[in-house]
Amino acid sequence: MKEEAARCRIEHHAVLFALLAKHAMEACGDEGREAILAGMTAYGNERGMRMAQNALARQDERNTMTSQAYGEWKPDYEGQMEFGQIRTEPTLQTYISKCAWCDAWEKHHLTEYGKLYCVNVDNAVYQGFRSDLTCVHLSTSMSWGGEQCKFDWGHPISGEELQRKKAELGDSCIRDFNFHTAHLKYTISRFLINYLGEDGQEAVSRALQEYVDIFGQEYLDVLEGQYP
Repeated sequence: MKEEAARCRIEHHAVLFALLAKHAMEACGDEGREAILAGMTAYGNERGMRMAQNALARQDERNTMTSQAYGEWKPDYEGQMEFGQIRTEPTLQTYISKCAWCDAWEKHHLTEYGKLYCVNVDNAVYQGFRSDLTCVHLSTSMSWGGEQCKFDWGHPISGEELQRKKAELGDSCIRDFNFHTAHLKYTISRFLINYLGEDGQEAVSRALQEYVDIFGQEYLDVLEGQYP
């Protein structure tokens, strides 16, 4: 019987990011932190640009509504995340009240490093989708001690139009977490090495070894060839 290939989940994605941040900061302190934040912004921009390409390929305008519709991931299972809309006018505001990334960081005692993911990822994705759009935090992120993550997306949307577009797209633009984890590994590693040189390379190597120690070699091997 053929063994089933490893399938990364949000937990793997979250932990890999936090480990890269941990080892970059342990090696290089504030310089490592700045490298992680720069890499995280680039990673978010790349996700947003890919979403924009999907929208344009279907001849959809790039706006706040389509930025919500063309998301590339979904929870691993029902109930893993809790999120929704606070309002749709005069600007769209959304919330997250249960987060699988936060749960993974807490489980592995990595919140101090994982929380750097939350500093700019939503805005970076949004600006990758269209550079003149801005997402603003309305609350302290849960990973930083807040009760909920709340965002203002700067423009109104039609909730009915968004639901129609999501129904039309289905899962056609969703990528699995083998892909997303490989993308994260590629972009963040590249920034750490470019910013920090040999120390960055060593931080990446240490992070990947710790990731393997936690999940097993197969969860690193499965990332090969996924991205780019």
